[in-house]
Amino acid sequence: MTSTFVNRKAFSHLLAGLFAITLLASHAVQANGLTDITERGTLKVAVPQDFPPFGSVGPDMQPRGLDIDTARLLAERLQVKLELTPVNSTNRIPFLTTGKVDLVISSLGKNPDREKVIDFSRAYAPFYLAVFGPEDIPIKDPADLAGKTVSVTRGAIEDIALTAVAPPTATIKRFEDNNSTIAAFLAGQVDLIASGNVVMVAISEHNPKRLPVMKLKLKDSPVYVGINKDQPELLAKVNEILDAALKDGTLEKNSQTWMKQPLPADL
Repeated sequence: MTSTFVNRKAFSHLLAGLFAITLLASHAVQANGLTDITERGTLKVAVPQDFPPFGSVGPDMQPRGLDIDTARLLAERLQVKLELTPVNSTNRIPFLTTGKVDLVISSLGKNPDREKVIDFSRAYAPFYLAVFGPEDIPIKDPADLAGKTVSVTRGAIEDIALTAVAPPTATIKRFEDNNSTIAAFLAGQVDLIASGNVVMVAISEHNPKRLPVMKLKLKDSPVYVGINKDQPELLAKVNEILDAALKDGTLEKNSQTWMKQPLPADL
């Protein structure tokens, strides 16, 4: 009897300890809000490093791009220092939900599954997804993808959009990062590539022999700042800054600089 009682008591203590650890871990992420950023004096942001013009490494080995400028905008108007963390499409949301960063500014599109996990700011830049390829490959609708091979970045929103419409006989080759996805297309390893419009502009500027032409529009997908759930003050502050930047022309300047196009009227 004594042994059973001790074991049950020990088990109860173990459960209580695990519950406390869970609460502390949850609180650590939830507490990483606006107050923590201002008291720390640093804004930690996840950004892309291989997805120009949103984020890349310049000749001076420093990060640059529309998302980098957006992160700097937020840090400057919060009057804190900026700490950038390079991420890819697969790990950017986990970095946010585990508290490694305060925000995700990484060409992040919105979809219902992501909205269950994180919150989104107002849109700060336009973006659309499509299937692109050489001019001599005729594609009028998703059915024409039959028998074709398409490269796409695993887990990215274009992967989801492409998978939803591609016929069973289309071959989707998924790569872990954007550079690999683009390289497969440029090397002729695939017929087509599913990506964003701005990526194709960059390819056309640097590789005119493999000029990508839009074949099939998959989705209009403006980009947003990703924020952890249960952070209403931080979300409101980010939106306040972005609204002001829209009114004073900063977002328009960023779009013209990096995307070579004006902001749409309904952004």
